[in-house]
Amino acid sequence: MIKKIVQGALIGALYAALTLVAAPISFGLMQVRISEALCILPFFTPAAVPGLFVGCVVANLLGGAALYDVVFGSLATLLAAIFTRWLKNRGASKWLAPLPAVVFNALIVGALMHLVYFPPEEVSYLAGVAYVGVGQAIACYILGMPLFRVLERYEEKLFRLR
Repeated sequence: MIKKIVQGALIGALYAALTLVAAPISFGLMQVRISEALCILPFFTPAAVPGLFVGCVVANLLGGAALYDVVFGSLATLLAAIFTRWLKNRGASKWLAPLPAVVFNALIVGALMHLVYFPPEEVSYLAGVAYVGVGQAIACYILGMPLFRVLERYEEKLFRLR
C-alpha cells in the first residue's frame, strides 16, 4: 500500500513539475502540456490515477489557472485516467491509451477556454475543443506513445509493487 502511495505521489510530482517547467506552452488556448504524455501511465499502474489528478491540481493552482480550471480541468484529467485504466482492464490496444486524455481534455478544457478564458464571441466552443484537442494529441500521442514503448520494455521492473 505504501509503495502505491509513493508511486502515485511521484507521478503527481512529475506531472506538476513538467507542467510548470514548460509553463509557456502548458497553459492557454493552444497548449501542449508535456506532462500529458504521462496520461498513458494508468495503463501500467493504478497508482497513476490519483497521481495524475493531484499533479494536475497542483500544476493548475501553482500555474495560476482560474478556479473553474483547477476544478474542471483537473476532473478532466481524473476522468481520463480512470477511463485509461478501464481500457487496460478490458484488454484494449495500447494505441487507445492516450485517447481518453485527448477526448476528455478537448471537451472539458475546450469548454473552459470558451466560457472562462476568452469571450465566447472570440473563441467558440468548437474552436476551443479543436485547439485543446490538437495540443493534447501532440502531447499524448507524439510524446506519450514513445514513452509507452519505453515503459512497456521495463514494465516489470518499474511498476512491480511487491
